[in-house]
Amino acid sequence: MGPLISCDDLLVTPSPQPPIEHTEPHGHNGHAHGSPGPSDGHADGLPDRPSDGRSGGGSDGHLPGQSHGHGHGHSHGHGPAAPVSKHLRKVIAAVLIPFAVAVFAGMVVLWPGGAPGHERTGVGFDRQTQQGVVTSLEQVDCKSVNAAQVPTTAAPSTPEGRQAQAEQTGECKKATVEVTSGPDKGRTFVEVVQPGAPRQLEDGQEVVVAYAPDAPRDLQYSVIDVNRKLPMALLAGIFAAAVVLVGRMRGLFALVALVVSFGVLTLFILPAILQGSNPLVVAVVGASAIMLIALYMCHGLTARTSVAVLGTLVSLLLIGLLGSGFIDWAFLSGNTDDNTGLIHGLYPDIDMSGLLLAGVIIGSLGVLDDVTVTQTSAVWELHHADPSMGPRALYRAAIRIGRDHIASVVNTLVLAYAGAALPLLLLFSIANSSMGSVANSELVAEEIVRTLVGSIGLVASVPVTTALAALVVSADRPGSPAGAPATGPVRGRGRRRKR
Repeated sequence: MGPLISCDDLLVTPSPQPPIEHTEPHGHNGHAHGSPGPSDGHADGLPDRPSDGRSGGGSDGHLPGQSHGHGHGHSHGHGPAAPVSKHLRKVIAAVLIPFAVAVFAGMVVLWPGGAPGHERTGVGFDRQTQQGVVTSLEQVDCKSVNAAQVPTTAAPSTPEGRQAQAEQTGECKKATVEVTSGPDKGRTFVEVVQPGAPRQLEDGQEVVVAYAPDAPRDLQYSVIDVNRKLPMALLAGIFAAAVVLVGRMRGLFALVALVVSFGVLTLFILPAILQGSNPLVVAVVGASAIMLIALYMCHGLTARTSVAVLGTLVSLLLIGLLGSGFIDWAFLSGNTDDNTGLIHGLYPDIDMSGLLLAGVIIGSLGVLDDVTVTQTSAVWELHHADPSMGPRALYRAAIRIGRDHIASVVNTLVLAYAGAALPLLLLFSIANSSMGSVANSELVAEEIVRTLVGSIGLVASVPVTTALAALVVSADRPGSPAGAPATGPVRGRGRRRKR
């Protein structure tokens, strides 16, 4: 079985070099042995210079005693290969392999085998739907189609009064809609569109229709939405093309990881919660599986990725503990709108506060991956640039990068949640509610807890991951080449390949 290749390896193609036969003893790492005479030709075009006992050529700024990485194949690795010893790889594997086994064993135990069935209520999303198309559209007098309605008593200055007046005096649209799927394919019905309706229909437009079998025949079908499959599919295609075009093989693996993540979410997490399993346990197991698959699939089975996995795991545990504590302390029920109310009505055994906590954990995972991978890569690159740096120096240098990352990521989270809750915030502004009363309402308090708990986990992931990476990369002590003295030179650094 060949070695596993990380995404970085797939993206980088080193320039071809002529084969060079080595006659040095086993363990030679590319430095000259101090014999006088011209050095071998370098692949970087530097002129030949006499050897002075250092790396061949000795003109690239290396300190005495440091080896020089040639462009051709030597024993040290290039690019993203993790500079860790076999002993450290065994230690990391001893931690992560039991964790991975426990995660996938948990998935087997909790595997739901599909969502449980139930009798449809016909409310909200819980109703039968079919596809349809608007075959004709005509303008009619609203008074003629709304004659059976009872006139409202609301004042004309109120929104209800203005809408009622428009329904009696304005121009309405009478749409003939044909059902294009299901057992009643080809059947037509009439849909009246009021002038103030937020969704207006057009001739030839594809729509989604709801079917109510218990209603009178003329009222069994109604338009509930428009069909957006084509623009959504086109946008997804543009996204995938952009990711692959810019990211190449790394982008392709990222898309595969995205598909796997959605598969775990829809095939395991959601059905397991509906089957009555503890939402927190399901979220932790599912999020851990997504983390392991996505990170190793995109970044390769390396020590660098393993450290990022450990940092992400520690941060997820912190988010789970903080979220559980503050959701209970703030008495957040998780049942705050029509959708959660419908879920609770259909499946009363679901722990809605646990479902809220599961959403916090899953929502934080994606940003956590970004932070931990970035910090781990920063430590590895700093060590690659200066192998003499100890763990303290590596931590101090990498944490400066992490502070910039913290500022941008926290701002991103807050703005993302604020954007999602923008209509709700507008309602509070219209009502002239104070900031205290707005924050105290359960709808907003949920978003505040979600944002702050996730942000604390993200902030904590930077020093935790940086410290883990600095300790791992600094603790590495590969064996010295055969025949080299115990106080020999610092091991060589390979020349970086262009990314």
